[in-house]
Amino acid sequence: MKKLDWYILRKFLGTFVYSISILVVIIIIFDVSEKIEDFFRTKPSLNEIAFDYYLNFIPYFVNSFSYLFTFIAVIFFTSRLASRTEIVAILSSGISFNRLLRPYLIGAAVIASGSLFLNNFIIPHANQRRLDFEEKYIRVAYAYNTRNIHRQIEPGTFAYIAGFSTKERTGYKFSLEKYKGNELYYRMNSDHIIWDSIRHVWKIMNYNVRVFKNLKETMRFGTELDTLIPLDVKEFTQRPNNIETMNFNELNNYIDAQKQKGADNLELMEIEKQSRIAFPFATFILTLIGVSLASRKVRGGIGMHILFGIVISFSYILFMRFTSVFAEKGATPAYIAVWIPNILYAGLALYLLKKAPK
Repeated sequence: MKKLDWYILRKFLGTFVYSISILVVIIIIFDVSEKIEDFFRTKPSLNEIAFDYYLNFIPYFVNSFSYLFTFIAVIFFTSRLASRTEIVAILSSGISFNRLLRPYLIGAAVIASGSLFLNNFIIPHANQRRLDFEEKYIRVAYAYNTRNIHRQIEPGTFAYIAGFSTKERTGYKFSLEKYKGNELYYRMNSDHIIWDSIRHVWKIMNYNVRVFKNLKETMRFGTELDTLIPLDVKEFTQRPNNIETMNFNELNNYIDAQKQKGADNLELMEIEKQSRIAFPFATFILTLIGVSLASRKVRGGIGMHILFGIVISFSYILFMRFTSVFAEKGATPAYIAVWIPNILYAGLALYLLKKAPK
């Protein structure tokens, strides 16, 4: 590391922290103004607002858009270097453009590795407290809207629920089937099942059971039956964004478990998993694009560079959202949809690097 490397690295990280700090203050002001009525209505304490919500909201927000803050920081301080002819002086001294990129890539590596670690192991814990606060003081009661729910709760055992009421914790038109190989040997039908939160059992109401054995069928009926069906009530009472509270290992295990059950919203889980890796990686791509654009001294100076930076930033966000919709609808695998913007913008970065002043 030479003096030039430390100089650029200090400018890079300093501008990154400064830009984040300014935007965080602005975001908090807007967020408070938006939620002030909820705070007066539900009356959380100032301690809860400050430490349970905003102290955990800030890391979540900063980490979610760290790659864009990096891009803005690179555009801003590099364009200032170019406007003061410092870039020209550096290149004229015999330092190659590729050598000039070293401190930029080191800075991007620091930010990306920190984001990757926070995103997968630290932020989920903070998200738990933030979401608990939102659930208690801001959000309306959650309602599970999925119909015709199919689950494999054990190997060879399948459950079906026509609909579920989150408020009453009741599932309607319930059936349970058990198979040996491809042969059905047990079937239970019920009007509804109710979750007993005190005893932690499912109450099966107005049921009938049919058992098939040796080409014979036996039946029995009942009005109420307590049973330990391994059907997790949290699947119906927690919002889909609950996956934000899981670290990387927990998320992987959860996705595997939901795949075995045949659960819904697997696409959202896969998008969350891939995004936690793709967004930090985007830090390198956007850094290279920023250096390539801002290192050229142009008419309009910093203003033009910032304009180009804003256009590219928003185009990246829009493109990422556009491709994610295909993954949510099941039209494209999540690992492809989430990484397509990075691949295309990496191509743009290579093109701009080739055209950058040497």
